[in-house]
Amino acid sequence: MHSLRNFFCGQWSSTARLDEKTVIITGANTGIGKETARDLAKRGARIIMACRDLERGEEAREDIMEDSGNQNVVLKKLDLSSTKSIRDFAELINKEEKRLDILINNAGVMLCPYSKTVDGFEMQIGVNHLGHFLLTFLLLDLIKRSTPARIVNVASVAHTWGGIQLDDINSEKSYNARRAYGQSKLANILCTRSLARRLQGSGVTVYALHPGVVQTELWRHVSSVVQVAVRVFTCCTKTSVQGAQTSIYCAVEPALEKESGQYYSDCAPASCSREARDDDMAEKLWQLSTQMLGIQWD
Repeated sequence: MHSLRNFFCGQWSSTARLDEKTVIITGANTGIGKETARDLAKRGARIIMACRDLERGEEAREDIMEDSGNQNVVLKKLDLSSTKSIRDFAELINKEEKRLDILINNAGVMLCPYSKTVDGFEMQIGVNHLGHFLLTFLLLDLIKRSTPARIVNVASVAHTWGGIQLDDINSEKSYNARRAYGQSKLANILCTRSLARRLQGSGVTVYALHPGVVQTELWRHVSSVVQVAVRVFTCCTKTSVQGAQTSIYCAVEPALEKESGQYYSDCAPASCSREARDDDMAEKLWQLSTQMLGIQWD
């Protein structure tokens, strides 16, 4: 009943403020990222919109500022399919920002045709997992200096669609878009667990979440037949505003300050798959990710 109530109420209610707090949201120019930015801006936070498309990002920024009355909303270039872009963005943030209270790893690609990132990673694992993994690593010192601080990873129930293919992480032997997307979302949850263990006692807490089945531009690579079918069953889908609520909940809810490493859906703790609770696999994925990115992160 609790999850149904949250689903149909559409909006999580809280008067919590974020004045003097700085928030980075990746993919904040559209969909649930934009609605998350809008809500947190209304709570008084300094919002840094990390977007690949600066033209559309600027349109979203102006909309958010006008609606929220908060002029402290800035736009920065970030392309998660390029480690150079990620490093350039992180260098700028570390140089210009005094604090980073909340990092929301929201951006993603879904069910796209096979392609690779600039660095040779399969696009879905590259953007959804490795890009955010590197971004978090590069910003972690700043986050630690801003405690209590939070890292929010937007995963998906799609993590149940497949396992981690350690011997074919880039889907070079065979590619199935659905399985590759599921792998990337499973990676989000596993690394949330690993990061939470590593940050225990640091004042930085980490959360993974399923936003719900949301009608956003992520569906652009899905066949028109499937899109129509999803729209027919509108009772099973959420608007972007509704889909943003669990991200907002994980970023804001005071009661979660002592929680870390868990998975949420409909603004409440949720069950994830057995594979998503495999700490041995989580550690193997962590080590593989650091090797692929060429970083040292114990």
